[in-house]
Amino acid sequence: MKNPVILSVNSGSSSIKFALYPYTDAGVTRSNLTGVIEGLQPGGKPVIQFRAGTEVQQLTLDEAAIKAADGDQFAAALVALHGLLLSHSADMQIAAVAHRIVHGGERFSSSIIIDDDALAYLHTLDTLAPLHQPHNLEGVTAFRRAYPGIPQIACFDTGFHADMPARETTLALPQSLRATGIRRYGFHGLSYRYVASHLAQQSARAFDPAAGRVIMLHLGNGASACAMKNGKSIATSMGFSALDGLMMGTRCGALDPGVLLHLMQQGWDEKRLETTLYKESGLLGVSGISADMRTLRGSRDPQASFAIDLFTYRVMRECGALSACLNGLDVLVFTGGIGEHDAALRQQVAEGLAYLGVQVDANKNSAARGDHIMAIHTPNSSIEVWVVPTDEGRIAAMDAQQLLHLKQ
Repeated sequence: MKNPVILSVNSGSSSIKFALYPYTDAGVTRSNLTGVIEGLQPGGKPVIQFRAGTEVQQLTLDEAAIKAADGDQFAAALVALHGLLLSHSADMQIAAVAHRIVHGGERFSSSIIIDDDALAYLHTLDTLAPLHQPHNLEGVTAFRRAYPGIPQIACFDTGFHADMPARETTLALPQSLRATGIRRYGFHGLSYRYVASHLAQQSARAFDPAAGRVIMLHLGNGASACAMKNGKSIATSMGFSALDGLMMGTRCGALDPGVLLHLMQQGWDEKRLETTLYKESGLLGVSGISADMRTLRGSRDPQASFAIDLFTYRVMRECGALSACLNGLDVLVFTGGIGEHDAALRQQVAEGLAYLGVQVDANKNSAARGDHIMAIHTPNSSIEVWVVPTDEGRIAAMDAQQLLHLKQ
């Protein structure tokens, strides 16, 4: 008898992240195979990099494989992925495919089994997250075709924030516009759910009914902050789209709408605005060098240093706003690629929030490299500070198991 697993995927514009999660009647366990398919952009050379246990391997798709798929790189990559999964998990049976979908709109606040009607609705949200939503849904279509008969589950980044109070979700616009669904939604919800669930196992203070005031920082190429009280999101930095809030890798974050009006008066069209705000701004735009924090850390260019300082400042500024929403702070959490691995940024943020009572142990902070959950505050710190490696795929797999009532 084959062991059941859930395949969790995150489809992007030029890559697909994937992971296999075994499960038992007691729940979903840690992934035993993870990887990414890269090079799916036009003219790219698709490569599958994966880890099975401690073994890291790479598989390059040849021209014959792509030609056999009528030139469709995405389809060829899925054929190769299917073969890879069979060769490394012959004793396993995929019971469901769980997809990370950035935007659920007003209609979906919890995970769903995908059907044609749901897919059509989700495509109406493409313009709200153009870097993610269309590609997430392209992945759904491709996996439905590649794995016929296997349930496809949509798990939404907006879901964690669905119960935020109206004063947080409402934009100060006419009712006629708000009635069309223009509001603040919030994102990175799967990451925040994972962090919150693991924090609950480690920090009594985070879920203390008398306190429980937490700021979670998901810092990476996409970046946001979330204020959580007693396990519930009450405020977040991202709003109507994944463009709002913190400065990011290539996205500008919060921006005076007057800038857009000004640029439109200068003759900028919608496409130029979208490209600039989503793909040419943030760390990349300010530094003129790279969107990768590691590259900027290694550069001696003053603009690289300034981009890092601006990114850090925006994080501290948002923490101040969210601590006001919480009426104080008990726990601060770092996650995401930058949050988990950049000790210098964590130290700078902590120093900037010292007025709140944040104190970080320099040695613990340096030792936290994103490989396991770790507290990095000093004994005298008024605020607990944690580094929590996130696993959005596992949350998606957990939703799939619960939604389908899967048992071993």
